[in-house]
Amino acid sequence: MEIENKIIGFGLTGSHCTLEKIIPVMQQLVEMKAEIIPVVTPSILNIDTHFGKAHEWIKLIEKISNNKVKKNIVEVEPFGPNEILDVMVVAPCTGNTLAKISRGIIDTNVLMAVKAQLRNQGPVVLSIATNDGLGINARSLAILLNTKNVYLVPFGQDKPYDKPNSIVSTVDLIIPTIKAALNHYQLQPVLSVN
Repeated sequence: MEIENKIIGFGLTGSHCTLEKIIPVMQQLVEMKAEIIPVVTPSILNIDTHFGKAHEWIKLIEKISNNKVKKNIVEVEPFGPNEILDVMVVAPCTGNTLAKISRGIIDTNVLMAVKAQLRNQGPVVLSIATNDGLGINARSLAILLNTKNVYLVPFGQDKPYDKPNSIVSTVDLIIPTIKAALNHYQLQPVLSVN
């Protein structure tokens, strides 16, 4: 399935070190004529890090997407009843977000957007970036690998000797995973070498 004219919710969560790699994916989707509706967690909205200032990230995201960032739960709640999205992408998807999705916890706007999409039985694409994916968060990963309408961007260990529990999705496979998810199948192989 093509990306053109698709409405893509794009949730960005607090893996600040990954944002520089994720933003070009948003740009590619826009160039493919998709409409991007950006949704950011409070950490992206409010926390300055050595990877960039929060207001600069928001300004860049809004410029690329040509849409205002959805900043709170109230702004994304209509995604469900109005069936706005063709696909909801969470990139990067932190371990915290992964755990909350697997347990149905809705306490941020990104989680509300995911809930709304799953309510509508629409595809949700997760691009994982967590230091604990093969640790205690492996249970969350296992749950979501077996959850209907959840599709994972192929992932692997990014630093197996320095951080053996850390996993990161292959950023170049986000768009192919979106295309696969729109056709209701998981891009394979789901385990990759980073």
